Amino acid sequence: MILGCMELGALSGHEAGRLLLQKLWEEQVGGTLPEIAVTDRGKPYFVDSPWHFSISHTKKRVFCALSRENVGIDAEEADRDINLRLADKILSPVEKEQFDRAADKRTALLTFWVLKEAAAKLSGEGLRGYPDHTRFSLEDSRVFHMEGCLVAVLTDA
Repeated sequence: MILGCMELGALSGHEAGRLLLQKLWEEQVGGTLPEIAVTDRGKPYFVDSPWHFSISHTKKRVFCALSRENVGIDAEEADRDINLRLADKILSPVEKEQFDRAADKRTALLTFWVLKEAAAKLSGEGLRGYPDHTRFSLEDSRVFHMEGCLVAVLTDA
């Protein structure tokens, strides 16, 4: 898997995401980026290619993962304000127990959020209703800091 990040600058998240995807493709595979289609649920994929990708953007940056495995990525600015009352709606009981014990509730909630979003992108199902059925851990090694953001990258493996 190859992971990339770039600042949005004057570009939209979509434009920057496509540019970053092209850059990663050229570095990893070479040649022209394959045709991209979208499933009926909105998950983008390469037509006639064994490669998979996922893109996420914040207000300042775009992140992209390119992999031979199905992949989902999500990112949030680490200093983003978030309403802590969301924890009651989006966290499963197992996650809520961890959240309640966390010293830094904002970071804990953002950690769960990027995991849930990345999982929704990985599955291709997207978020429907409140994503309160997962059993993620605040210690999940698939969440890391990159360029001032919390980033989660999940694969089927």
